[in-house]
Amino acid sequence: MIDTNEQLAAFLPVMKAAAWLAIDTEADSLHAYPEKVCLIQISTTAGHELIDPLAKMDLNPFLDALVGRELIFHAADYDLRLLQKHHAFAPTEIFDTMLAARLLGEKQFGLGALVEKFLGVKLDKGPQKADWAQRPLTPRMVEYARNDTRFLKPLEEKMRAELTAKNRVAWHQESCARLIAESAIPPQIDPDEVWRIKGSTFLTPPALTVLRELWHWREREAIAANRPPFFVLAHEKMVEISAVASERQPIEQLIPLRMHPRRKANLLEAVRIAQAVPEEKFPQIIRHHSQRPTEAEFRRFREIETIRDRHAHELQIDPTLIAPKSVLGDLARDWDKYAPELMQWQRELLRADG
Repeated sequence: MIDTNEQLAAFLPVMKAAAWLAIDTEADSLHAYPEKVCLIQISTTAGHELIDPLAKMDLNPFLDALVGRELIFHAADYDLRLLQKHHAFAPTEIFDTMLAARLLGEKQFGLGALVEKFLGVKLDKGPQKADWAQRPLTPRMVEYARNDTRFLKPLEEKMRAELTAKNRVAWHQESCARLIAESAIPPQIDPDEVWRIKGSTFLTPPALTVLRELWHWREREAIAANRPPFFVLAHEKMVEISAVASERQPIEQLIPLRMHPRRKANLLEAVRIAQAVPEEKFPQIIRHHSQRPTEAEFRRFREIETIRDRHAHELQIDPTLIAPKSVLGDLARDWDKYAPELMQWQRELLRADG
């Protein structure tokens, strides 16, 4: 594993001379909070290497060497968001083998399924839920990590050939460019929405007040403990406590027995703070009022859907790749407003019949 500045400096000329680069990352989202990039796998013509982002070394020269190159990924979305969030890195160009598989009409597009089908190699599912922050990595973890990039180049070659044969290379390039652009956009966090977890739609405003305070309490506890929030307190338990606490009923019996006394005391204090909030500061119940489509809009929706489904059947791809139903609804209401948000190949397919 490359974990010193000297080792990284020695590897950079290999990267720069390589005809191609395949990349993957591993994070610790199941074991830490907030998550971080724990490993970067890279395959080149010279072999397969592991880069340790947790080591005390400067990654900027490595990331700079990736700029201006087409990088091969599988399911790049999560990797790109991680690299953007933690290292402010966005690639110039990528080839995503999962996107390619979907555009080719593959029904199973996980890496293991594709490697087995196209290359005849059965991968060990391996330690997918392992703690990638641990050091040293076990031999099995090292092998699993290297396999994530080991087969990407031969897979890319076969898929690029099939995309070319089906005249879908431009579709894939546009889809990859869209993925890069979207991954670079910071997530928009609404402070009045972020704490509204599953089950909260059934709560009253007083119960929502408790839930809001409990959510912020759980965030603080999770960060302090470097553990995912669900390890601190499950969603459903938070909703249950909020409902009971809003009725001024005892909640001690609802708190997990294994919870540390200090954490339990902080939870109870959060509930007391919420119970003291005046009514005018209660969060409101959010009611989503969907506008019923007019008869003309409904008819146009069906027309666009028919066009979409026919092309999807002819191309043997998932119809939602062309456009999901929510997008069809927008297009039916106002084509001129929403069509520019589609990729060119999607727009052309949907407009193929006029």
